Amino acid sequence: IFNGLVQLDDELNILPCIAHKWEISEDGTTYTFYLRDDVYFHEDKSIRKNRKVSSHDFVYSFNRILDPKTASPGTWIFQNVKKDENNIASFKAINDTVFQIELNEVFPPFLGLLAMQYCSVVPKESVEFYGSSFRNNPIGTGPFIYKYWKENVKLVLLKNENYFEFDKNNKRLPYLDAINISFIVDKQTAFMDFLKGNIDFISGIDASYKDALLDKKGNLKP
Repeated sequence: IFNGLVQLDDELNILPCIAHKWEISEDGTTYTFYLRDDVYFHEDKSIRKNRKVSSHDFVYSFNRILDPKTASPGTWIFQNVKKDENNIASFKAINDTVFQIELNEVFPPFLGLLAMQYCSVVPKESVEFYGSSFRNNPIGTGPFIYKYWKENVKLVLLKNENYFEFDKNNKRLPYLDAINISFIVDKQTAFMDFLKGNIDFISGIDASYKDALLDKKGNLKP
């Protein structure tokens, strides 16, 4: 549903996302990100149509993480960000497409941390419109759009037809038209559904069926 400034590939290499490039100052404390100008938030009644993402949205989103009212468990990511005398973090919108962060000291892992979902961009209008129910009405920029959620039962996401990323053959992502996520409490039931082909993949391995998947050395069986 969401995107951030950067993302990780399957080998944990840092890749561009909404930021198509970035620069780190010689002293290693100032990060300057140059944003794409073709990224839009999902359409919703809480936000105007074709609402483009800007650097101001990242200023808001990152400050929202640090806001005690949000009670985010991701505040630790920004613990090294410089703050002024009013305790305001140094997230700066230089202009609509240039975003800057200053750190107190050099911290090489910082760029990789920005790929975490905590650092996703969200629209201020939608957060203020939905208030505490934003969790049930998530608006982002990602390849899939929130459609339906019955807690602990099912989550349905639909393809974002206007997603900004393309594959190496210049085909717009994502490939899937939709995703249906089932929340099955009983791991054995989930595994049986997986074997029947009712589920494309499962998360985690339970002790009750590990021998069916792993050999004695812990490798996946064919």
